[in-house]
Amino acid sequence: MSVRAEIDPATQAFYQSRAREWSEAFPYDYSRFLDDFLAPGALVLELGCGDGRDGARMEALGFRVDATDGTPAMAALAQEKLGRPARVMQFGELEAVSEYDAVYAHASLHHQPFAGLADALARIERALKPGGLFFANYKLGDGEHRDALGRLYNFPPRADLMALYEPRDWDIVEAVDYEDSGMDKVMRPWIALTVQRNGQ
Repeated sequence: MSVRAEIDPATQAFYQSRAREWSEAFPYDYSRFLDDFLAPGALVLELGCGDGRDGARMEALGFRVDATDGTPAMAALAQEKLGRPARVMQFGELEAVSEYDAVYAHASLHHQPFAGLADALARIERALKPGGLFFANYKLGDGEHRDALGRLYNFPPRADLMALYEPRDWDIVEAVDYEDSGMDKVMRPWIALTVQRNGQ
């Protein structure tokens, strides 16, 4: 029996109370993974839009962006950046079917409790049009736990994460292993995965 994707309350409370502090901790303009992601004009679902910086960049490049975040305070910051509302939506509330040319989830799905990650991926697969692209990156580790700031991460071993990706109706286009830190300033291994849904 699959477990429905849902947000961890303590992690959501962190981002709700410290949204602007989180935004100011990362002075870069947008993710380094973004510019080569998809041709302009595509409709992109952004899951975990944060303060809207990646969404703003996508729109500047000609993308149409459905910006969403599971935390109201983050969606409010994104609205400031985008000049229009961002939707409050958790991963487990995604019900779209073959609607999006791409789904972009930068540093967001790693907060999904691991038991519900398969459900989140299934929802994303269903939301993609055939041929659509999906990007997500994750902090790798030895299993789910909280960081020093109290945020829950799934910290999957690489093999366990890949095992969740393998049975889906998509092909892995690129898998990039790298190291980076976050708001907690701890260097960790990461993986960035781009997949393409099968079909035309």
